[in-house]
Amino acid sequence: MSDTPFGFGLPPEEPEDGDEGKKKDPAGGGQGSGGQGGGNPFGANPFGFGGIPGLGGGQGGADNPFAAMFGSMNPTDLGAAFQQLGQMLSYEGGPVNWDMAKQIARQVVAQGTADGVKDASVGPAEKSAVEEAVRLADLWLDQATSLPSGANVAVAWSRAEWVEATLPAWKELVDPVAERVGTAMGDVLPQEMQAMAGPLIGMMRSMGGAMFGQQIGQAVGALAGEVVGSTDVGLPLGPASRAALLPLNVASFGKDLSVPSDEVRLYLALREAAHQRLFAHVPWLRAHLFGAVEAYARGIKVDTSKLEEAVSQLDPTHPEQLQEALQSGMFQPQDTPEQKAALARLETALALVEGWVDAVVHEAAKTRLTSADALRETLRRRRATGGPAEQTFATLIGLELRPRRLRDASRLWASLTDARGVDGRDGLWEHPDMLPTATDLDDPDGFVHREHLDFSELDKMLGEAARGDGPGRGDEPEGGAGDGDGDSEK
Repeated sequence: MSDTPFGFGLPPEEPEDGDEGKKKDPAGGGQGSGGQGGGNPFGANPFGFGGIPGLGGGQGGADNPFAAMFGSMNPTDLGAAFQQLGQMLSYEGGPVNWDMAKQIARQVVAQGTADGVKDASVGPAEKSAVEEAVRLADLWLDQATSLPSGANVAVAWSRAEWVEATLPAWKELVDPVAERVGTAMGDVLPQEMQAMAGPLIGMMRSMGGAMFGQQIGQAVGALAGEVVGSTDVGLPLGPASRAALLPLNVASFGKDLSVPSDEVRLYLALREAAHQRLFAHVPWLRAHLFGAVEAYARGIKVDTSKLEEAVSQLDPTHPEQLQEALQSGMFQPQDTPEQKAALARLETALALVEGWVDAVVHEAAKTRLTSADALRETLRRRRATGGPAEQTFATLIGLELRPRRLRDASRLWASLTDARGVDGRDGLWEHPDMLPTATDLDDPDGFVHREHLDFSELDKMLGEAARGDGPGRGDEPEGGAGDGDGDSEK
């Protein structure tokens, strides 16, 4: 996990072979540009300025956006670069320039993935196959969960359509963190100097919004080349009640698995449809997850000492100094108890969501798909090796999903199914206080056993009260709440 979620650290070092090393990235975004170089598809410096996709990349383009814009360009490219620079400096919106994020994400998608696969429109046959897979998946899930279908429509998206559909959710996730960090840009000057330095502060905020927009666009664009649906990161990124698959990425996912393509599609449709059921019929869940991100943002403590030093030495006639200052590590979000608690809450909730989906899908598929076990293990390994979900969260909000938690959560939900049945298992989603905690994931069997006894005792007490033969006012119920163990509160 990145120590600085928004990458305000030192710029990446130049590769030993100079420009030739940068050209090795087939996506055109070398190690410092946020392309898919090395082991991190979002670059070694996630939120430092990288090269602007589609605007050429002269010498030094990976580390300096101005060099990337104004290097060896023809007049047409140069005009486009000036236009984009104008957009950066004139931006007056929120903490992230989302117009720029969308533009860059689309450019990254257009470049294709590292294996040379380009985005393509979805044809009628692919749309029909996705619709049929989701329809069949919903039928199978009816027997594996008490939650009804949550998808009113099934859609097949291209990568570009995934970007368009999910940007509103990314905005909701990223804005709180970017807002907290960006506020420091205008707060470092004394109050009496802020009015005098108004234009400078405005330029800093515009450049900050552009910086966030550029790197978020690169991250989302890279992610669009790998996700297979709208819920790969365990969150509802797409519009409500729409089960979505990306046929191009589904085909890439199953290419080397020696599994029939229709089985791959159906298994992934099961996962997408299961996520949709959960988010559609657990109304508090989305706010619970997104609220944990906001709580993390509120806990950010920005060390502004470096920013104050940089601002005091900044020459407004050389705006490139601002970009260099932003990369110098002036923003170092500090770990606080509030942040750690928020991230722990988010991580546990995501593990419970993914574990429930894993358990339910396995139950629905194990007797129907001969490749169910193999596909399940492939997806688990994808998590363990740092798939797109883990990389994106580690890059954008400092969260790293732990595969051990996902496996523990899946085992817990499966044990709950055996002990309490489908209705009893799914009933725990009625309220967040009823869900297992991080401690319970360490001892799934203990949670299942304790919960089973607690609810039985509560049913007994309610039954006695209804018949009027319960204990008197001065009596303690035998073996009941008077034992003082507190578990009955669950």
